[in-house]
Amino acid sequence: MRSAILLAIPALAAAAAVPDLSPGLSAVAPDPTQVHINNVAYGGTGCPQGTVATAISEDKTTMTLIFDSYVASMGKGVALTENRKNCQLNIDLTYPGGFQFSVFSADYRGYAALDKGVTGSQKSTYYFSGQTAQTSTETDFTGPMSQDYLIHDEAQSASLVWSPCGQEGLLNINSQVRLSSTVSGASGVLTTDSVDAKFTQVLYVKWQTCTK
Repeated sequence: MRSAILLAIPALAAAAAVPDLSPGLSAVAPDPTQVHINNVAYGGTGCPQGTVATAISEDKTTMTLIFDSYVASMGKGVALTENRKNCQLNIDLTYPGGFQFSVFSADYRGYAALDKGVTGSQKSTYYFSGQTAQTSTETDFTGPMSQDYLIHDEAQSASLVWSPCGQEGLLNINSQVRLSSTVSGASGVLTTDSVDAKFTQVLYVKWQTCTK
């Protein structure tokens, strides 16, 4: 089973994909040709080494990560360690001086199959190396359910964190998927799409000019 995360940069490209988000996007943004994704490092129970394939577009403005192991599951015969999976991503970005960016929302698309009494959650925390401030997006699921989903999750404006000015920021994403149950023997699976076997997360960023 496979899942994927898609990071779209810069914000203008994200606005074109989801027009209703445009009021929340800054009109100030760097030249898209000067924004690049240089490298990505990863690790965790949901993305152990050797289980993630990466694809970066020629202009290095879009990155897709394809996971082989990022699925949370529970039920009879399933080890407790499978109830929760996590993945730590470190994304190295290059962008022009005088700008900073923040992740302000995310789209999740996938599949959830949960028995009655089973709940699932999907959470991502974003922060920049060298900074203590963090922002998170989270989605909860409650069984019984068995369906595809497409959810837009938006961080509160007051909780946005910005990349440092005067230097390029290393964006860190700590994500997890978790299942729990109040019913003995109940089963559940979260994050694997029933149609194309992918879980997709699209991140939207917005830019602002540095003031210091």
